[in-house]
Amino acid sequence: MVKKSLMYINLCIILLCISCQSEKKEKAEAAVFNVTSPLIKDTLIDKDYVAQIRSINHIELRAQEKGYIQSLYVDEGQYVQKGQLLFKIMPNLYESDVNRAKAEAKYAQIEYQNTKNLSDKDIVAPQEMAMAKAKYEKAQAELSSMNTHLKFTEIRAPFNGIVGRLHVRKGSLVDDGELITELSDNSKMWVYFNVPEAEYLNQMSDRKDNDPMHVRLKMANGKTFSQDGVVETIESDFDNETGNIAYRATFSNPKGLLRYGETGNILITSPYDNAMLIPQKATFEELEKKYVYVITKDNKVKAREIKITAELPHIYVVASGLGKDERILLDGLRMVKENQKISARYQKPEKVMSNLELYAE
Repeated sequence: MVKKSLMYINLCIILLCISCQSEKKEKAEAAVFNVTSPLIKDTLIDKDYVAQIRSINHIELRAQEKGYIQSLYVDEGQYVQKGQLLFKIMPNLYESDVNRAKAEAKYAQIEYQNTKNLSDKDIVAPQEMAMAKAKYEKAQAELSSMNTHLKFTEIRAPFNGIVGRLHVRKGSLVDDGELITELSDNSKMWVYFNVPEAEYLNQMSDRKDNDPMHVRLKMANGKTFSQDGVVETIESDFDNETGNIAYRATFSNPKGLLRYGETGNILITSPYDNAMLIPQKATFEELEKKYVYVITKDNKVKAREIKITAELPHIYVVASGLGKDERILLDGLRMVKENQKISARYQKPEKVMSNLELYAE
């Protein structure tokens, strides 16, 4: 009796599942699906490239003599003028060397002058006169060298710029060549970015002779920098490992907003003539490939792989895989299967795109 009851319950469950599946299939077949076609339109598309921002002139300031830091005249982040005194290394030892060299040069000068007077009267041999002159010139060279060493105890700004982090403090003992700070000239900025080979070829073929390539910079906060940049240099070689080539764009930085070491994205606007545009929501992805459902003349669903060449907000630019007059499924992609026949309601692509906030010209 128990076995018969269980068999009856299982039979009811099976019939219920079959009924539900049949009902779901009937609903899917009865549903009306929106379909559309690609929109063919001239448009402008921004390509973005990860960028690194560098100062037009960024150097390390290092000690040229060994000694103790006697004075700091600037602070981190301070703007300084060319020639401004920044740091001073205790000069006592070098001042002593200069005084000694001055005395030796004075002695050599007197000796040379006396020898010259005697030489004019033919009292000393020419060789003695030449030796006195050489000794005097050597003393002068030693004095010049000592003055140079003394001058190196003062570290001055070689150009207008912003002082970086201080790696020393007053009283610090520094060795010859030790890093003290950095100095950045941020009046203009160099922005480096890499471009794939195919895009490089397209850009160069579309570019007119001597026509500068203007670019924009999207900063880390998502805002676009107020100044446009110009690509001034392109490296000679492609990177064989990445297939990219490096560009360098120059941006004026009048307000000093950009600083050395920032990151951002370079935006290059490229025209696309007769671009084939479709909504992103009309696509699906499998194994990193993009597909759409193409609707045949007898309203059957067929999956089709497509190639994407560019992207806009909510929109893809199709490079291949789709005809301009073909119909594609717009929504309900998860409700259909391959070769399923559906009821289709056509929507004009212009109307579909306007609802997607198309940013095109």
